[in-house]
Amino acid sequence: MSFGDPNNPYGQQQPPQGQPGYGYPQQAPQGVPPQAGYGYPQQGQPPYGVPPQAPGTLQANNGYINVAGLGTVQVATMGRRFGARLIDGLIIGVLYFILSSVVFAGVFSAANDIKDCTGIDPMSPQYSTCLNEASAQAGEAAGGIFAAFFGGMLILGLATLLYEWLMIAFVGATVGKMALGLKVVKENTGQVPGIGGGFIRWIIPMVGAFLCGIGQILVYLSPFFDNSGKLQGWHDRAAGTIVVKK
Repeated sequence: MSFGDPNNPYGQQQPPQGQPGYGYPQQAPQGVPPQAGYGYPQQGQPPYGVPPQAPGTLQANNGYINVAGLGTVQVATMGRRFGARLIDGLIIGVLYFILSSVVFAGVFSAANDIKDCTGIDPMSPQYSTCLNEASAQAGEAAGGIFAAFFGGMLILGLATLLYEWLMIAFVGATVGKMALGLKVVKENTGQVPGIGGGFIRWIIPMVGAFLCGIGQILVYLSPFFDNSGKLQGWHDRAAGTIVVKK
């Protein structure tokens, strides 16, 4: 009978080489991930002693951010955002061209309807009557042109408002952002901005446009000034939103 190691006062045998002894956790075979249990966290949870990252926390400034409800997502680059803005600008430009064509067509039509008095004898009473009628028609045409111009501008502004505001509010993206796989979400919830957030995000660049367009350009360039790494523009900060890749 073997009593094991004579230096072992308890007379217990040493475990065979390569196998854990009593009181030691089993080791997983090579290439097999450890199972949850003693010393190992559940799947999807951070290791013990490592606190989870709060929503809105950048991961080592590598362009990824934790957003509540979405998990870890990538912040949209300025190149993609600029491309989306170009697509949206093209859509608005086509709409502006259509409205302008309608207005100019009305202008030429009104100009052609003005009575021509060139073939009437200037000394005849008919000439004076023709001039009076032509003057009245010109005044009506000018009023129509004025109304058509400002009506077209109003329609264009309303269309721009509804396009930018409502699509961001309810969908989280305009056509340009959809085309490039971008989405605007609330930073603290991960949801679409909603009516209030969408309007705030739209109105700030529009207010800047009144300063000869310089303010609007600065708003759209303001993500470059964000030191947090989230590329939030001034309009995003005011609305509490962030632009991410879907």
